[in-house]
Amino acid sequence: MSEARSIETVLNTQQKKLAFFQNLILIAAADGQLSNDEGDFLLEIGNKLGLKSEEVQPIADNLGVLSFIVPADGLQRTMELQTLVQMMLQDGHIDAREYGLCMEYANRIGFSKSILDDMVSQLAGRRPNPYPNPPTVS
Repeated sequence: MSEARSIETVLNTQQKKLAFFQNLILIAAADGQLSNDEGDFLLEIGNKLGLKSEEVQPIADNLGVLSFIVPADGLQRTMELQTLVQMMLQDGHIDAREYGLCMEYANRIGFSKSILDDMVSQLAGRRPNPYPNPPTVS
């Protein structure tokens, strides 16, 4: 059985940490506003990774020209997608632009829409409905 790895051990270089944080900021900013919950989540992740404000400021300053940085490692890719989905869910609703960016990231790492939707359902605390079109009862 494989050992669970924390985000800090997967993101074991400064370059990986900053690339990951850039991806998170892109999701947080996609709808044009940063909610308190999204800001708190960014701070929590930044602190967990030991990032300083002067390290992440260039990301925020250049947001309009940045795009996703997709990691090579499969575990890191999956962990990042899960965290991007968590960011999307922080403000309590799924914005179409945020979802679109999560879908773009999922596609770039080889995941389908159904995998993304399952992940969203699980992280939002809902189980996927096994009967999407239940028969009507009269």
